Amino acid sequence: MNRREFIWTLPGLGASIWLTGCSIDPVTGQKTFVMMGKEQEIAVDKQHSPHQFSEDYGVTQDPGLNRYVADVGNRLGKVSHRPDMPYNFQTVNANYVNAYAFPGGSIAATRGILLELDNEDSLAALMGHEVGHVNGRHFAERQAKSSLLDIVVASATVAAASSKPQYGELAQLIGSFGGGALLAHYSRENEREADALGMEYMSRAGLNPGGMGDLMNMLNTQSREKPGTLELMFATHPMSSERVANTSRALQSTYAEAAKRPRQKERYMDNTSRLRSMKPAIGEQQKGESMLNQKKYDTAEGHLNQALRLAPEDYPGLVLMAKTQMAMNRPREAQPYLMKAKSIYPTEAQASQLAGVTHLQLRQPDKALAAFQEFDRLLPGNPNTTFLKGYSLEQMQNKKAAAQEYYNYLQMTRQGGQAQHAFSRLQGWGLVK
Repeated sequence: MNRREFIWTLPGLGASIWLTGCSIDPVTGQKTFVMMGKEQEIAVDKQHSPHQFSEDYGVTQDPGLNRYVADVGNRLGKVSHRPDMPYNFQTVNANYVNAYAFPGGSIAATRGILLELDNEDSLAALMGHEVGHVNGRHFAERQAKSSLLDIVVASATVAAASSKPQYGELAQLIGSFGGGALLAHYSRENEREADALGMEYMSRAGLNPGGMGDLMNMLNTQSREKPGTLELMFATHPMSSERVANTSRALQSTYAEAAKRPRQKERYMDNTSRLRSMKPAIGEQQKGESMLNQKKYDTAEGHLNQALRLAPEDYPGLVLMAKTQMAMNRPREAQPYLMKAKSIYPTEAQASQLAGVTHLQLRQPDKALAAFQEFDRLLPGNPNTTFLKGYSLEQMQNKKAAAQEYYNYLQMTRQGGQAQHAFSRLQGWGLVK
């Protein structure tokens, strides 16, 4: 079977799913060529958004904050061009500054960006911009501009390797979805439309569209003061002086009256008080992550120690410290942090996968297999977990079970070092030619 033939055997990726063809743009009312219908947008969302949320250390365990963010987002979704989409607004525990949307309406803001906002209208601008991407069908349009083969290959192999490996050899072992690999990268045209739609929805919902100007000013300030925390946001959401100018003109003309509405600052401060109390700890984590990316592990460890002194029960802080220990080839020291992280947030999967890697580092394949099986129960569908289960079974000399996992993995992807390892084992065991 050649590569192109193999691609079309992948579950759920046949032509009937992708070749939707022309449809009506919900915003402009004009025909547009897209390769995904509404059902496919929702299916892609359900398949991928949970993995990105987990990569971002899960949804925050502050239910009040989640309800507040969801309330603001839903007010915008209801007055949008696609009010029937199953919107799902979340705050995730990542420390970097960003927000993102999946095509079916799953939208997340990181706790890192919420700490930089100071009023509800700026939050609405953030959510409105992402709702704009969903309504503009920008994900589907971007796919239509790529070849179908490239889309399917990217979908199948997104977890096989990171384009920017981090944390020394750790990324090679984990092979997680990380680094925003699942996030859409929009064009400047997409960004302009999302800005405009966001302000339109804010005005319809009775909010002050001037929050969009506040949001842009904050992002530009942060890019000067803490550029590392905005690297992914500007990669996925390109900023330009044109966007700022367009927003300013719209506020002076189309939304001149709406921009006179009072900013809702007090309500925002009340609902984010618990998060803001953690700002010193999160700041230390941001510094620690920056040092991890630069492979300055001792310095990273110092910042993360300080973060844990300030917030000893914080799941991201514990997981980040475990990653640091693993990058320093200290898997045994990493394990207590992971055990505590799992006890604090038992439904979040990332700590289980990392625990499995520590067991592999300690040559405990049976314990590694149990950890990867736990991860798979919590968050099914990660190809790398399938590979790691196969690798653990191989180390246990259980070739039959390992071969099955490797075969399953190769049904998901045949690119990257892990795929080469899996294929070579199947070949060496006489199961494939």
